[in-house]
Amino acid sequence: MVTRADLEVRTLGPCTVESPLAHYVGGRATNEYYVGEDDRVLYDDTVELIKRRGVPLEELPTFETGGARRKIYFDPATTRAGIVTCGGLCPGLNDVIRAVVLELAEHYGVHDVTGFHHGYAGFIPGATPDPIALTPEIVSTINQRGGTILGTSRGAQDMSRVADRLVELEIDMLFVVGGDGSMRGAHLLTDELRRRDLPIAVVGVPKTIDNDIPHIGQSFGFATAFGKAAESIESARIEVEAAMGGVGLVQVMGRHAGFIACYAALANHDADFVLIPEVEFGLGGERGLLALLEERVRERGNAVVVLAEGAGQGLLEASERTDASGNAVLSDIAGHLREQISTHFQRVGLPLTMRFFSPGYQIRSVPADASDSVYCARLAQTAVHAAMAGRTDLVVGRRRHRFVHVPIPLVTRGSHSVSPDGDLWLSVLESTAQPFTMA
Repeated sequence: MVTRADLEVRTLGPCTVESPLAHYVGGRATNEYYVGEDDRVLYDDTVELIKRRGVPLEELPTFETGGARRKIYFDPATTRAGIVTCGGLCPGLNDVIRAVVLELAEHYGVHDVTGFHHGYAGFIPGATPDPIALTPEIVSTINQRGGTILGTSRGAQDMSRVADRLVELEIDMLFVVGGDGSMRGAHLLTDELRRRDLPIAVVGVPKTIDNDIPHIGQSFGFATAFGKAAESIESARIEVEAAMGGVGLVQVMGRHAGFIACYAALANHDADFVLIPEVEFGLGGERGLLALLEERVRERGNAVVVLAEGAGQGLLEASERTDASGNAVLSDIAGHLREQISTHFQRVGLPLTMRFFSPGYQIRSVPADASDSVYCARLAQTAVHAAMAGRTDLVVGRRRHRFVHVPIPLVTRGSHSVSPDGDLWLSVLESTAQPFTMA
């Protein structure tokens, strides 16, 4: 259970510098613009959950609210910032870079911003191209293109060397845009900086196309991703409707969480079956996937199956290989299903026209849509406000329409996944009419 202590955010020291954002307040009351230091967002979102804790209001777990503050820690006139993007691609990375640079330069007057190439490897001299200066002119239109102008990479680096590089370049704050592995690295970096008593802020903008980081609400790029995946599902439906015994198999991203598969399937109601890592399924037997798929094709003439890449791993021999991030290499469930479906349809004498779609790289490399672009901008602004106020070892997120600060140790302690008993999965079952259990 998350406690109040779990949500306490580290700070570098007292905020004594008047914020340069004062002129934005105009004639408004300052408490309508600035975030109050005592303003908190409740962790629990129902009365029942609050009652279960049985503690006074002041002891309930709450998030520190994100946003601009009246007093800040760093003097903008002498502040230097750095940005790094890590891990796999995701829609919106360039939007985040652009918004961080613009917020620092145009609102806080911080014009010395350094971009590090190819993730944490960019801090190791000679390992990547030299860091580059990021100016408003350089980033002005990068949001129109997918990917990241800084490049990215997976894998850990020696955080003492990263800290050395920050000291060498006199960086006061570092913005890390990445997933859970990147945030674990950011936490190790803050520990190294604290050991050296260095007042350098490290603030994360969590990136996960699978939407599987907990406590942050929806991750940026996710809406764009499932929107693009929905287009592939629609294409699969059109293909199989035109074929004899058409079966479409659409594999989308989702190593451990099936959010893209679920949301994409709900976006157009074209899927007959959705397979996700959180819900086991079987192939054989009267109520297994193969028999149910056969039944659906006999009834309707075609069917579409949406498959998250991490689904059905228990049906195959586990791989002993790992990728650069230390994740186990997934077994080829899509290939296995295609083979099993073909064999089954041949055995029962049913015509089959198989269409396979795997839009993973297309999904993650596209520019963010308008909704995600707005979200990226607001997350980036919140991250800048946090860093300028001396907050560190945190990520920014949005809980119930409020931007909040979440300590990195909390978001890396677990993962966010689709609950088999939750309302999202129930909605998928209602949309597809697939049975609750396939075994």
